[in-house]
Amino acid sequence: MRFGPVPLDDAQGAILAHSLQGASGKIAKGTVLSADDLADLSAAGHDTLTVARLDPADLHEDAAAEALANALVPDPSAQGIRISGAGTGRVNLYATGAGLVRLDRDRLAAVNAVDPMITVATVPDYHRADARGMLATIKIISYGVPADAIRRASEGAGDAIRVLPPVLSSATLIETAVTEDTPPDKGRAAMAGRLHRLGITLSPRVVVPHREAELAEAIANAPGQLLLILTGSATSDPHDVAPQGLRQAGGTVTRFGMPVDPGNLLFLGKHQDRVVIGLPGCARSPALNGADWVLERVICGLPVSSADIAAMGVGGLLKEIPTRPMPRRDAEG
Repeated sequence: MRFGPVPLDDAQGAILAHSLQGASGKIAKGTVLSADDLADLSAAGHDTLTVARLDPADLHEDAAAEALANALVPDPSAQGIRISGAGTGRVNLYATGAGLVRLDRDRLAAVNAVDPMITVATVPDYHRADARGMLATIKIISYGVPADAIRRASEGAGDAIRVLPPVLSSATLIETAVTEDTPPDKGRAAMAGRLHRLGITLSPRVVVPHREAELAEAIANAPGQLLLILTGSATSDPHDVAPQGLRQAGGTVTRFGMPVDPGNLLFLGKHQDRVVIGLPGCARSPALNGADWVLERVICGLPVSSADIAAMGVGGLLKEIPTRPMPRRDAEG
């Protein structure tokens, strides 16, 4: 592609690089200049224009963006992605339904390494996508790029972005009460909102005393494909009431604690063929916490191991909460 200033009389068929005011109105950058456009600009006093001209081996920015989008998403239905139309060298990718985004980092890095004018920006890996939420934007920075560069960027790019849909449809939240009073349903409301975003139905409320035996019975009798436990008193040890209640019910605990803050006091286990998540107290708030990262993976069919949770520590400091009585930073900041 050739870029630079040319006499106005030589600019027909070229791409206008910068928006200009003509005699009868504004002519936008990216316009392929016609004879009428040139007459309008000449009447406004312009005699030199900065333009781009594509070489025969180049692709226009829109065609290049569309080609790369189709290479990244060869099967939109299977990948859960909708491809937008192209404009100003940009094509956006949107989720067709709620789910969890998975990215092939190596493939995407290879695409972005081909030519600085060819770019793909995405949401993070494991991002929770809402229906119609944007997942990625493909932007061709220049007005055209070599077709061979798009060919090389497209090689091996297929299926580098995918939305995993939920595979579960129901869950039970078991709450424990330290006193005889039924706890407020703030925590249940927050969890119901999280589950609703992914199309999960929450079974009727279950509240039991904060004791191992009663919790074990509730676990054994709970409906739902996923079991969640929210205790009235924080779970502070692998042998505290909630983990022990799960073991008494015949289940297993595979991980206690996670390097994500807020969310440290989560535990993960199984009861028969169902995943059990012991929720940290911060799950009573709708704000993002470590439980979200585990919950979303489980709902979308991804196995979560102890090693997976350990790896969440990088990027796991989710936010500072200044109202905590024990701040995370010293008095000097």
